[in-house]
Amino acid sequence: MAYVPGVALLAALVVGCSSGSDGDAADADSKPGSPTVSAAPPGKYRTLPEACRAVPPGTLKDLLPGTAELPQDQQEKVFQGAPSVTYDTDRKVGCTWKAEAPDGSRNLVIDFERVVSYDPAVSDDDRARDVYAQRENAADLPTAAAPHEDEKKDKEEETAKKDKASVTPSGTPTTPSAPATDASTGGGSDTDDLRPRVLDHLGDTAFLDDLLTQAGSTAQHRTVSVVFRTSNVIVTVEYTEQPSLVTEVPDSKELQEKAQALARTLAEGLSE
Repeated sequence: MAYVPGVALLAALVVGCSSGSDGDAADADSKPGSPTVSAAPPGKYRTLPEACRAVPPGTLKDLLPGTAELPQDQQEKVFQGAPSVTYDTDRKVGCTWKAEAPDGSRNLVIDFERVVSYDPAVSDDDRARDVYAQRENAADLPTAAAPHEDEKKDKEEETAKKDKASVTPSGTPTTPSAPATDASTGGGSDTDDLRPRVLDHLGDTAFLDDLLTQAGSTAQHRTVSVVFRTSNVIVTVEYTEQPSLVTEVPDSKELQEKAQALARTLAEGLSE
């Protein structure tokens, strides 16, 4: 019986220690930890295509006229293209093709850039949107007129043409003349919108630029650029024509149509 108080005291100490430990654990759990930061989702694309193989051979033949008349070995050399110099093929790749013909030269350049955000709070897609927006702003695209203003102008021009075509100063009926071409763009009817502009139905967003330049006494050359973004990849197509004769102006409509067609082909390739 003399040992009972000691046993009871020992039991009390054990219970007390156990209770103290649980309390400390509860206090530790109740303390706020470091704030949790959710990383932004990565972009859709982790790799890039091989640029010099991204354009189908048939498309290259159409974009580089005159190559079909070259010997087979020279054709193959032209169609191989020249890879762009890059130090990180996971982030940026490109290729250039050039064809010379008696009536002039054509150059084609394509570029793929995979945008990566190093800020965990900013997604790759959001960063790519910013990069694309900077390029579109740098292109300084003209502001389109309001729809109702365009319609009003078209109706006024159409009425004026009809009035002019129906009666000459002597009162003799005549037939309307053929649609005028836009000299500033080097081809296309007056109803074609060949101005630099935002494009629909190409990637997530896209724009087209058209630049006609002349250096000294050389022939004018025109470069049509199509830039589009798909998720975190930005693709650029540059298609240039320089005629041999100084008096010739490259056809804007033809270059724009071919550059847009190629851009859509590249966009489809990325989606596969």
